[in-house]
Amino acid sequence: MIETVTKPEQTKPEPKSEPAAPPETRPKVWLRPAILVISLVAAFAVWRLYFHTPPLPDSIVALSGRIEGDDSAVSPKTAGRIVQITVREGDQVKADQIIASLDDEQVRAREQQARAALIAAEAKMKSAQAQIAVLEEQLRQYQMQTGQARVDANGRVRQAEADLAAAQADLKQQEASYALAEFDREAYTKLAETGAVSERQGKQSVTTAEQQAAAVAANRRRVESAQGALETARANLATAGIRESQAAAVERQILQQRAEIASAKADTQQAQFSLQEAEANRSDLIIRAPFDGTVITRAAEPGEVVTAGTAIITLLDLSKVYLRGYVPEGQIGKVALNQQARVYLDSNPSEPIPAYVLRIDPQATFTPENTYFRDDRVKEVVGVKLQLKGGIGYAKPGMPADGEILVSGDTWPVHKRK
Repeated sequence: MIETVTKPEQTKPEPKSEPAAPPETRPKVWLRPAILVISLVAAFAVWRLYFHTPPLPDSIVALSGRIEGDDSAVSPKTAGRIVQITVREGDQVKADQIIASLDDEQVRAREQQARAALIAAEAKMKSAQAQIAVLEEQLRQYQMQTGQARVDANGRVRQAEADLAAAQADLKQQEASYALAEFDREAYTKLAETGAVSERQGKQSVTTAEQQAAAVAANRRRVESAQGALETARANLATAGIRESQAAAVERQILQQRAEIASAKADTQQAQFSLQEAEANRSDLIIRAPFDGTVITRAAEPGEVVTAGTAIITLLDLSKVYLRGYVPEGQIGKVALNQQARVYLDSNPSEPIPAYVLRIDPQATFTPENTYFRDDRVKEVVGVKLQLKGGIGYAKPGMPADGEILVSGDTWPVHKRK
């Protein structure tokens, strides 16, 4: 009997199962959508509160730009060397305050010369007036004493002789002075040519010689006049009728003195004009502030020689600054002069500064070059100036700022700014 042997079955090992995770560490799948929703809501709230700006009301036109002001380059009317400058950048000045002065040595010399000429002309006119008074008195005497000519003839002769002697003495004195002046002229002229003395001294010696020559000529005429008077007085010994010719001679002298007065008046007017011109030139050397303002720049220093029109300082009135901005061409039709406006400085965006529309450019232009986006550069805009009514001392040129213009209504609508 055959026995069958059966092999035992080989059993495969069962795979080991991983230990179960604790209940508290298992992710809750339903939280993920909730977290996403909450994040989106929070992001929308932040955008709504901080980044979203509601559209402006139709009654407001907004613009942005910079604070600007109209400055003035203060310069002298004439050339000269700066003696002093009394202000520096940032200083406040008042209208007509002295801010600089130039050297006035040459101008003072011309002023003194003009004043001396004026004094001489006035003295000449007074002398002629006094001489006229004397001559008129002589004329009255001649007219009154025609019948007593014989009695007074001897006295007149002696007077005429004395006058002639005095005139001759004066003539000799003037001739001596003229000889000395002529000597000085020749000497100084030669010295000026060699450079031993200044050209001014040479010219002054020539002028002095010419003046002395004129004085000699005048005294010669005086001697001639005295000689004529003497001859007339001697003729009075023979006839009293010559007294009438003497009266006529006095009348001619009176006319001559009146001509001297007219000439002296012309000289006086010319001297006054020269003096006024010199005083005006001296006044031009004092540079004063044209208005109240603040010194922005100081472009020169004492000791420098400047020409007429060279800026010494730049002055700006900070109480008249304005916002220069641009309005899109499509909105400029709403904007008009003197409309109410407000300006917001970046340094204090919550406090509006009252303003008004001061100027609107007469024609549109492209967006300024400092706009870096192509889409914005091709837009046409119109420049507008908003004159600030406040912010004095805070709003300074160069500061960026925003503006709003109230184009309709009288009250500002409540709206939120960015």
